[in-house]
Amino acid sequence: MPNPSPPRAAALALSVAVLSAVLTGCSDNSNSEDLPAQKLSWKDCPAPAESEGGGNAPSPLPGGTQWQCATMKAPLDWADPKGDTIGIALIRARTSGDQSKRIGSLIFNFGGPGGSGVTTLPAFGEDYAKLRTRYDLVSFDPRGVGRSAGVKCEDDSGLDVFFQQDATPDDTAEQKNLLSNTKTFNAACEKNSGRTLPHVRTTDAARDIDLMRQVLGDAKLHYFGISYGTELGGVYAHLFPKNVGRAVFDAVVDPTQNPEQSALGQARGFQLALDNFATDCTSKTEPCPIGDTPQDVKNRIAKLLKDLDSKPIPGVFPRQLTQTEATNGIAQALYSKDFWEYLTEGLDQAYSGDGKVLMLLSDSMNGRSQNGQYSNLYAANVSINCADEKPRYTIPDVQAGLPAFRAASPLFGDFLAWGMLSCTNWAVPGAADHPDVSAAGAAPILVVGNTGDPATPYQGAKKMVDALGKGVGVEVTYKGQGHGAYDSGNKCVHNAVNGYLLDGTVPPAGTVCT
Repeated sequence: MPNPSPPRAAALALSVAVLSAVLTGCSDNSNSEDLPAQKLSWKDCPAPAESEGGGNAPSPLPGGTQWQCATMKAPLDWADPKGDTIGIALIRARTSGDQSKRIGSLIFNFGGPGGSGVTTLPAFGEDYAKLRTRYDLVSFDPRGVGRSAGVKCEDDSGLDVFFQQDATPDDTAEQKNLLSNTKTFNAACEKNSGRTLPHVRTTDAARDIDLMRQVLGDAKLHYFGISYGTELGGVYAHLFPKNVGRAVFDAVVDPTQNPEQSALGQARGFQLALDNFATDCTSKTEPCPIGDTPQDVKNRIAKLLKDLDSKPIPGVFPRQLTQTEATNGIAQALYSKDFWEYLTEGLDQAYSGDGKVLMLLSDSMNGRSQNGQYSNLYAANVSINCADEKPRYTIPDVQAGLPAFRAASPLFGDFLAWGMLSCTNWAVPGAADHPDVSAAGAAPILVVGNTGDPATPYQGAKKMVDALGKGVGVEVTYKGQGHGAYDSGNKCVHNAVNGYLLDGTVPPAGTVCT
């Protein structure tokens, strides 16, 4: 996995129940209309397409407000704005408050890259009820995702095999096999989506958002970005600093890092989350079923993964839980403290030879539904990352970095280091070593970092503040666990974010929430 950062809210959509449409393509017609002046046709939302994760049409919000969906036309190639167009899938819930006090639209991106905002926003719309008193809540499938010209690579059966491969090779033969599988996957992306791949960079998505702002009738962009959504927001602020309205970045990506540095930071972040999980389990009054001490918990997990390398156990029939899928499932559960009970249950069962819960967690990370169909989360994640990131790593590169990765995390180091091969033989060159988010002249942007965040480590918030430039980034610290801060429900974080988005009150820089 190149960058295991599913959108926080999409990750949290894994429910207790889980644990017990056609893609919008490219138009062949040239664009003869004025795209900023286009009128959107809002209608009741259909059930999500399989590429968005499937499921039922979104239920109304409390009070009866219906979710509405529309498709916005955007250029396939922003360098040729009068050329062919693609459809960008949008969703909204109209403001619940007095129309005379409405500020505008608040556009959400929940991260990934690769997460469908069309499915994620309604899943967690109630969490933003306070914000809906003055905003229309809006989200979208970014280009390459879901119904917005979604990238397709391998089919469902091919993905089942791909995700069960050994992603932490121990010898030359296994290394060659991993590289071969990666090349095969990437070739499938080029074969099935070659026309789209050059046009899914974050800079393209940022230009889509500015078009969206205009089409929605807003003079300024009001924005809430989570995880990768903070990178997208930073790139937007760099490209359109004068158009930034009230913006919040939560679970903040470090914009100064190259892919290797980012992966190494995640290794440290997931190890910290694992340490905190092990300490939590063994510090309770009732006995921890997966170890007597924090170190014992980690030792037993390490032994489980070592055993699975040579002998998988039954998972979700007919698939077997492999070392790679178990590692992936553990990582998924560390995204939120809400998942820790499932991780404890999954490990306890795995020690008895039942890998179902850990495999369900891994399936959630990979975008696999219970009916065996995959969303395009992973395909979009790889496509956007590889279009953005210039470095192309080799087996010798990974081998040279392994000592540092293993020192950062005995459990996740190899997994994240070998994930750097994901862009090998990618059809499109990467744009840059890291994104440019300098945004001199932009309005204040609230940057919220979580000290226990595994996927976007806390240090990234300060780096984002510095990179945005003097007078732009305003840092708020949440001393908590999990990926993100606002969705934790912490009152202090809510007060800071809501105060800015609703009333324009900028909290003091350096505010700390516990």
